[in-house]
Order: sequence, then C-alpha cells, then structure tokens
Amino acid sequence: MTILVTGSAGHLGEALMRTLRAQGQPARGIDIAPSAFTDSVGSICDPDFVDRNMREASVVVHTATLHKPHVVTHTHQEFVQTNIAGTLVLLEAAAAAGVESFIFTSTTSAFGSALTPKPGEPAAWVTEEVVPVPKNIYGISKLAAESLCELFFRTRRLPVIVLRTSRFFPEADDDAAIRDGFEVANVQANELLYRRVDIADAVSAHLAAMDKAKDIGFGRFIVSASTPFARSDMADLRRNAPAVVYAKFPDSEALFAQRKWRMFPSLDRVYVNELAKARLGWRPRYDFDHMLVCLRANQDFRSQLSRDVGIKGYHAAKFAEGPYPIA
Repeated sequence: MTILVTGSAGHLGEALMRTLRAQGQPARGIDIAPSAFTDSVGSICDPDFVDRNMREASVVVHTATLHKPHVVTHTHQEFVQTNIAGTLVLLEAAAAAGVESFIFTSTTSAFGSALTPKPGEPAAWVTEEVVPVPKNIYGISKLAAESLCELFFRTRRLPVIVLRTSRFFPEADDDAAIRDGFEVANVQANELLYRRVDIADAVSAHLAAMDKAKDIGFGRFIVSASTPFARSDMADLRRNAPAVVYAKFPDSEALFAQRKWRMFPSLDRVYVNELAKARLGWRPRYDFDHMLVCLRANQDFRSQLSRDVGIKGYHAAKFAEGPYPIA
C-alpha cells in the first residue's frame, strides 16, 4: 500500500518524498505544481482527482497548503478553498477508502496572538494546552482544518495526527528589521532556541506520527527543535535573552562573535516539544547545541536534507520589500 503525500512540490512535501523514496517505501506525491517529486498534478479541491489518487493509499500525509506568505497575495476565499475545503475533500476520500491514518501538517501560527505576551510579561511558554487566538486567515484556516480532522476521528474513526510545525523554510525573514540587522544563518541559528525546526526533524516527526497514529487515534503535537530553556527562564528571556543564552552555553558568545553574529535581545515565546517526544517517540537531532557543535567544526548546521531541498520561494513574482509581502 502507498503513502500519499500532498504538496509534494513544496518544501516539506519534497523532503518527505525524498526520504520515503530513499527508504524504499511506496510513496505517491500529488501537487498542483509539477516537480520531480510529483507523480500526479492536480488540485486537492478536486474530488475526482483525489479519489483516483486515494485508491492505493494506506496513509495520507497532507502537507499541501496556502502559507502565511500568501496572506497578502491570495484572497480569504482562496485560503478557505485550499486549506479548509481541500482538507475536507481529502478526509472524505481517506475515510471512504479506509486508509489506516491521516497526518495533517498544521502550524504554530495557529496560536496567533497567544504567542505575543504583553509588554513586561515573561516570554510565552507554548505547549499544546495554549488556546489558539488566530490573527490572520492563514491561522484561522489551519485551525478550522484541524477541527475537521478531529471531527473525522470522532465520527468516522479515522486516526489523525495533527503536527503544528514551527519554521522550517530557508528563506530570509519577512521582518525588515530582522532581515536588515542579521544575516540569514544567524537568524535561523537563534531561532533553533525557540521557534525553528530543521526540515529533517520535521520529516522524522511525520514518520513517527505515521507509526503511532492508529494507537493514539487523535492528537495534536508541537514540532519544533528542543529548547534548552525551562519555564523559569521565561521572564529573563524577555528582558535579556543574550545573558540567558550565554550563561547556558559559555562559548556561544565567542563563536557568534567570530562570525559577527548576535543573539536577539529578547525572545517572546518558546515552543515546547515534550509531548511529541513522549507520545510519538520522536527524537529531533538539530537543535541549538547541535548548531554550536557545527560552528566549532566550521560546518553548516543545517541537515543534508535541508540543503538538498533548498530554497523554493512562495511566489513567481519578486517583491522589492522582501522575500514576500506580509500584511
């Protein structure tokens, strides 16, 4: 039986297809865009197209989506059609075909405004228990799709795992202040402390979810690099993040200085992956400590898979104000 991967031309979809093919597992990639990892080109909103590709599927890994970079360039209706209605088409077809499990790639962006503490408050300690407060159509559409997934578990007994992934894209930051003040590698090294996951670890989380879905039934899990911080660090991280980081990693300040890198002055949140590690048996490898090991050896801290997938971009057009426009 085949693993059906939606969004196979995207960052995560390609990474999954590369990994599954390398492991010799039967995998079929579908996407609206052709690519070397897309076996069938079409829309997840087309029931006939989905039904044809669902016939041999035992597992569905649903990564296809409109992303945050599309918020300005696409309408709300397009987000609803792709992220909500498209997910519903897939769930209906998966349930009808009797697939063993459905893995849905969601996003930590679904937490929305819950990620931003008020001035003077500690950084947010973000676990699965935090109540989402979506702040744009992207977050709303992903949260709605999560609810559809839960509905299909409750009403159709389809095992579903929702993975709220943090940043894994390689592009420069959309925030001009960050983009102009820090080089890309510096930003992404800093983010491993609190809001980034290497794409190889994102893939391994999806594979772990595939293994555990039938036993768990339904679950939501945060997928982000393991943080070195404890909840007791949150107030200090908001006030003076470099002091906290350099105290935990004594040689990190010198390693950063050699490259003219800097730590962000303040962190506003920390994503906590303990539930995913405990319940999925997930073992992420690419964290801040790994990054420092690579700096000491003068090596790229990204996984080989991240380098192989590379930069894709989200739009055919180029934007003068940054890699993509954000409202």
